[in-house]
Amino acid sequence: MKRIMVLVCFVCIGFFVKAQTKGGNSIMGTVVSTVAKAPLEYGTITIFIKGEKKPLTGTTSDKTGSFTLTDIPAGTYTIVFENLGYDTHTMNDVVLNKKDAIIDLKTILLTPKKTTLEGVTVKAKLIDNKIDKLVFNAEKDLSSQGGVATDMLKKIPQVSVDADGNVQLSGSSGIKFLINGKPSTAFGSNIADVLQSIPASQIKSIEVITNPGAKYDAQGLGGIINIILKTNNAKGYNGNISLTAGTRQENASLNFNARKNNFGVNAFISGNKRLRSKTTNDTYRVTTDSNIISTLHQQSNSRFERQGLQTGAGFDWTIKKFNNISGNISFNYFGVNGNGSTNQALQPDKNGGLPEILTLTNSNNRFNIHTTDISLTYKRTFAKEDQELEVAFNTSAEKTKGHANSEQLWLPQDSLYYGTKAYNPAKTRETEFTIDYAQPLAEDINLGFGAKAGFNNIASSSEVNSYQQTSKSYQPNNFLTNNLNYKQKVYAGYAEISFPVAKLFDTKIGGRYERTEINSYYSNAQTQVKVPGYNTFVPSVFLSKKINENTTIKLSYSKRINRPDYEELNPFVNTTDPKNLSAGNTNLKPEIGHRFEMGYSRNLGKTGSLMFNLFYRINDHDIQPFIVYYSSYKVGDSVYQNVAVSTRENIGKENNVGLNLFGDFHITPKLNIRGNVFAFHRHTINAIDKGYNSNSMNYRMNINASYQFTNSLLTEFFANFNGARHEVQGTYPSFASYTFAIRKQFWQKKGSIALTANNFFSEYLTQRTALKGPNFTTNTERRTAFRSIGINFAWKFGKLEFKKDKEENDSNLNGPAQ
Repeated sequence: MKRIMVLVCFVCIGFFVKAQTKGGNSIMGTVVSTVAKAPLEYGTITIFIKGEKKPLTGTTSDKTGSFTLTDIPAGTYTIVFENLGYDTHTMNDVVLNKKDAIIDLKTILLTPKKTTLEGVTVKAKLIDNKIDKLVFNAEKDLSSQGGVATDMLKKIPQVSVDADGNVQLSGSSGIKFLINGKPSTAFGSNIADVLQSIPASQIKSIEVITNPGAKYDAQGLGGIINIILKTNNAKGYNGNISLTAGTRQENASLNFNARKNNFGVNAFISGNKRLRSKTTNDTYRVTTDSNIISTLHQQSNSRFERQGLQTGAGFDWTIKKFNNISGNISFNYFGVNGNGSTNQALQPDKNGGLPEILTLTNSNNRFNIHTTDISLTYKRTFAKEDQELEVAFNTSAEKTKGHANSEQLWLPQDSLYYGTKAYNPAKTRETEFTIDYAQPLAEDINLGFGAKAGFNNIASSSEVNSYQQTSKSYQPNNFLTNNLNYKQKVYAGYAEISFPVAKLFDTKIGGRYERTEINSYYSNAQTQVKVPGYNTFVPSVFLSKKINENTTIKLSYSKRINRPDYEELNPFVNTTDPKNLSAGNTNLKPEIGHRFEMGYSRNLGKTGSLMFNLFYRINDHDIQPFIVYYSSYKVGDSVYQNVAVSTRENIGKENNVGLNLFGDFHITPKLNIRGNVFAFHRHTINAIDKGYNSNSMNYRMNINASYQFTNSLLTEFFANFNGARHEVQGTYPSFASYTFAIRKQFWQKKGSIALTANNFFSEYLTQRTALKGPNFTTNTERRTAFRSIGINFAWKFGKLEFKKDKEENDSNLNGPAQ
């Protein structure tokens, strides 16, 4: 690792030395409105070398409308003047042919846009359809602002979120989550808890890539979801505050940005609290063993709460135009606390007249995560457009602590006969080194290649004490106590090229090679299984045809991989509920996916837009949750009777074919309606239990309507429905939700108050699960508190500059422009 760091330093220093030196010319002037000839503050002035699309430099006008551009080398330029609500003014063929020349452009007049309607706010699109990804502009969404990340995710086409915050992309839960384009160990733990602990007010946008190209990691069958947090590239200083109070959750966030010339800093702090709520479960299981039918009825009540806190800071520094260094550090905390009780009635032989056995289980658990994420990136651009080099270092460290206590009592005597007290601390560190280079070969022909090394180290231990009836005390249980060390290394290299094929279509093809090596040790495994290293080649192909200015057709293919994580591999057996055990599986193989996709998009102009996607995905060695029933099951020196064991298995092969339709319609200048329908057919071939194959239709749909009453008063309604999720052993619950929100802006739109109500007609959400396998059927009804009402206050302060974000010339996940 030290050698790599030294090499990176030498590369950076080499490019600093070679950085080009600018000349000493200057351009000045004053930006003025044609209305009353008033000066325009915060006007954006951008200068381009003639014929190029990338800006050379830029600045903003001050309170008097004045601006100055310095250190401009000799040449011919195009200068663009912009201001919110005004038509863009372009000045061509501005010539600088002397050294230390000063050009005064005098007064530049900007005309107010004629298309701006009085009382109506001109809004950016909520969802942008890029060449290989969808971008959800979270800042433009109203009803989610008082919520959390999952509230925003369920509004994105092809993304579905259930009542517990579990996320699927195109019907797959194998998603690679990123923060500002970087991995975080927080997502290696309970992803649902992490996503529900990030306030929506902290998120700028969310990028979704269903078919990633060769430049991206192969991990994640469903694709990539990149959450971009708020930053700002404005000069001066600015920030925003958001506070939300509610009946089910509360959150707050503060963002601050400052910039002087080519150096900028940003900092943030945010927190979220999911208030304690009640959930009930009613489970009925029927099992058959040698013609003996037994039943198990469990009724449980539980309460839990969730909290999260994030803070961090970052900087970016542009040195002599072509060199940029940026870095970020963040600290995160997520925690869950819960307790509950379960009344259990076991009928050992339904037809044999045996007495019913009644028991009571009391349990409580605590789980928390502390993570530290650090990133440092050096980016070198060149005078040649689209040529660039990027070297990055990212590291993420995580500490987790879990406590789980459980006790079982005979009824009606209330006598304790079984109990466990478990403590599970763990440490995780994930480190990556990447280098990427892009080189234009000719007009519209671009080559990109790079390499990456990733290291993931996990050390975890479980200390378990079991109740001993003889001594009436808890004693260490050597069979359940364990520790593990898990080390994964992934080395990757890729190359991709984009080019037009005559005038027929644009093409981007690439290939990625990954070498994975795993070294793991599980202390309580009967035998240590050496996981052999394996190679993965991941090809990708993208074809794009622009029919006209408003219509585009895209075809794509990519191969993906889903490597089992250490929690799925860990053989530790959780015996908190002695009738429902869970364990990892050391024999899991990586899941391989092939995805084909066709996309059609049409811009309807002022009317709106349409997107249509058709996909076909094949999963080999498909990993799914799997339950096996045992009449007796031995763990160490304990034998459990009439027990279901849950684990993860490579169940066989899965084929999915589906479509997604998204429409955005501007009914009137004030009324906007968006809708999304996603449906797919799933065929699962069960290689474990022959004859238990599965065929099912799965579907999701939502609708979002917003109405602008006045320039400062906006209302929105959102409704979402997820059909029942079908897996190899049965169906998981459907889910419906709806939200109403209204926002009033004041203080010249720097402040706002919003009222949000979710599922306000019913306090509880009822969900049903039906699973079956050889010798068992299980039906569960779950009721969880879901109704909530909240109020949000937001305030923007400082010198805000409304400036268009610069688009990256490729589809990197580098986060927002700095």
